[in-house]
Amino acid sequence: MERKQGSLGIHGEKDGEKMTEVGYKYLKTYQLSMVIFDLTVEFCSTYLKGYEYRRTVEQMIQAGRSFKQNIAEGYLEKSLKSYIKLLGVSNASLEELMEDFRDFLRQRGLQIWGKDDPRVRVFREFRVFWDFQKSPSSPNTPILPSVPEEAANLILTLGHQDSFMLSKQITSLEEKFVQEGGYSEKLFGKRLKFRSRGENV
Repeated sequence: MERKQGSLGIHGEKDGEKMTEVGYKYLKTYQLSMVIFDLTVEFCSTYLKGYEYRRTVEQMIQAGRSFKQNIAEGYLEKSLKSYIKLLGVSNASLEELMEDFRDFLRQRGLQIWGKDDPRVRVFREFRVFWDFQKSPSSPNTPILPSVPEEAANLILTLGHQDSFMLSKQITSLEEKFVQEGGYSEKLFGKRLKFRSRGENV
């Protein structure tokens, strides 16, 4: 993935700007995961209020949390292999969450909007950003629609966007791993150099 002046690098580095927060908070995948997680919590408290939905709500919130937390945890890993693995876990948790929203719509006879639906195109215009000076606790978040079909489709649309970005991020890290090796391989290389210097003394 190309990096442009002032843009966000795939690993969270900020070109042309001093980073003031933990690196993963600059990742668009993380920022959007927080938006999706917060909207999911609001959705559950609004549209899944009954006791009979308690287990479903717990699973949805846990999936949303896992989706977000694994991006952060992966970023902080020293091992590139572990980072890739945790992003895969994140993507799987996101898909689990999206399946719950599809079930919500299907079981109520509501429509899952297609990607070419004009309403989905409007949702896709949303761009997540984080102004750390004005809103240090969270990025901008759209207002959850008051109609359940619209609300679920909004979160599904954002989920598709983040899944696409996560796949790109994973591919980029896999290429980096192939080209540069992982953390353990680098340590082994340093060990070999150390031993070589000792034998040459």
